[in-house]
Amino acid sequence: MQQIPPGMEARAGRWRHHIAGKKILLLLDDAAGHEQVRPLLPGTSGSLVLVTSRRRLTALEDSAVISLGTLSPAEAVALLAQLADRSDLGSEAGPAGEIARLCGYLPLAIGMLARQLRHHPARTGAELAAGLATARDRLAVMRAENLSVAAAFDLSYTDLSEAQQRLFRRLGMTPGADIDAYAVAALDDTSLESARGQLDELYDHHLITEPAPGRYLLHDLLREYARALAAADDTADSHIAARRLVNYYAHVAAAASRHIATWTTAGGRLPPTSPPASAPQLATSTEAAAWLEAERPNLHAAVNYAATNKMPLHAITIAAAMGGFLRARGHWDQAAEQYQTALIAAREAGDLPGQAGVLDELGLLQQLTSDYLAAIATLTEAIGLFRDVGDVPGHAYALNHLGLVQVDMADYQAAVVSHRQALELARDAGDQLAEAVSLIDLGMVQQMTGDYQAATASYEQALVLARSVGSAFDEADALCELGAVRRLTGDYPAAISCEHQALDLFHHLGDRLGQAWALDELGRVHQLTGDYPAATACLAEAIELFRDLGDRHGRAKALNSLGELSLRTAAAQESRSYHAEALAITRELGTPGEQARALEGIGRSLLHRDPTEAAAHLRQALEIYQKIGAPDARRVRDTLDGQSL
Repeated sequence: MQQIPPGMEARAGRWRHHIAGKKILLLLDDAAGHEQVRPLLPGTSGSLVLVTSRRRLTALEDSAVISLGTLSPAEAVALLAQLADRSDLGSEAGPAGEIARLCGYLPLAIGMLARQLRHHPARTGAELAAGLATARDRLAVMRAENLSVAAAFDLSYTDLSEAQQRLFRRLGMTPGADIDAYAVAALDDTSLESARGQLDELYDHHLITEPAPGRYLLHDLLREYARALAAADDTADSHIAARRLVNYYAHVAAAASRHIATWTTAGGRLPPTSPPASAPQLATSTEAAAWLEAERPNLHAAVNYAATNKMPLHAITIAAAMGGFLRARGHWDQAAEQYQTALIAAREAGDLPGQAGVLDELGLLQQLTSDYLAAIATLTEAIGLFRDVGDVPGHAYALNHLGLVQVDMADYQAAVVSHRQALELARDAGDQLAEAVSLIDLGMVQQMTGDYQAATASYEQALVLARSVGSAFDEADALCELGAVRRLTGDYPAAISCEHQALDLFHHLGDRLGQAWALDELGRVHQLTGDYPAATACLAEAIELFRDLGDRHGRAKALNSLGELSLRTAAAQESRSYHAEALAITRELGTPGEQARALEGIGRSLLHRDPTEAAAHLRQALEIYQKIGAPDARRVRDTLDGQSL
């Protein structure tokens, strides 16, 4: 001890003198910071220093950093089996896989549970997995003698400043999984700069990870630990912080929805609370869609939190703001769940406008998923509520959505009434966007009943209105339908031009459903012009999109289109197969128009092989066409007469 000089600088000098000229391997375990490490570093080359620390020692120059994360499922199971000395725990599919998952694949936790199994040979892996799954406090289970996972977390937590500890506790109470600096600024009621600094500190202490640039994640066990700390400290503070976060999500989601086609009026409502001090600038549809996709799981969790914590308007706002985005990208199950949650919250709060808006959103989704009876009931209720609260544009939108259901069910007379009422309401309200939507939907009925001149006029008026109000989605929708009527009237170049314009707009908007519509129609035009390779490519892509989205009615339409194309290319058996698949779908859904189209396609594919069977299918198609008032009946009747069937 007498040889150890006083003072850090003198001791560091003595240490370097002692190891000068030597090649050593120096292990420095559990370093608190770079200040502890730097005086011990050898002054000459040729030696290796291995430093372990709970912190990221970013101030050490010329160091190679290796961060130890969680294990892969296979690695976690292998570690469990090895440390427990249990050969029966080697399969990911069994209890070992469940134990590893509940440990969050954290080596420390796996090691402690493995030692429990090793020292309790009578205890099975299945029993441990079941106990861990039902434990109210998993961290309490993860211990061995006087060692525990929670105690290891304590070491890192106590190194934090008071402000950092408070943020860590609040992070444990957030409803979602990952988080960015803007959301943290709202959660912690601080500036964006301060939020970024605090996140960096927690990251340096290995208390959060950064799985993607700017997005931070709390490990499941650390989240439990943070929640336990919050519960022991000040639960009220944590809930207030979580409410600030939900308020942030509501305001930014509403801002994002202004760049996304919502198809309803519900997305425009905002909770009567102050907007967040810091929020991302979402100036384009691309930026808005990227934010909504990145935050989608968090927004879903925020809806649930708001609904169960007396924040009904926040639940409604977020669910409605996400509506158009979720529909366009096929996240229909998430949309339906959010609408049901928001609807319950709105009813409990007695919020009639909120109920009307959510019911309209839900009814539209039910129409897209071909749940027609439910859609009629839902939209009828929405129409009544919009009428009661005096929301004229909302009333118009809901009537249009009811008309879409009636079109799918081939009740064209009722659909005309719904769309004309919607058009009158929209014009009375001076709402040009609602007027454009009403004209597009009315044009669809006029087209399906053979009044192509009226349909063209409706689409052209809608196109002017959509462009004047800057609605790219409705512009694309009008172009897509105008292309269809151009095809039906034989103006194929104009039809192709319209569909390409529509497809480009839908693609720019990231609207996969709209792209599928345009591709199906484009495929039908290409087959009429004899460009069969282009038609095949368009229809194959449309079918794939409809399948991914879960739009069975759209898929049946595209299958019928592909069946018609196959017959043109002399592939009668293949044509029959496509139409048969479409027929099965349409019979299940109860959509007469496409059902008749499928029957007609099967009949035409059998004309040269089995005229009797062909006639039976064509007569069934004719009967449906005549019943619903479709102009296609004339074509089928001419075929039957021409073939003397």
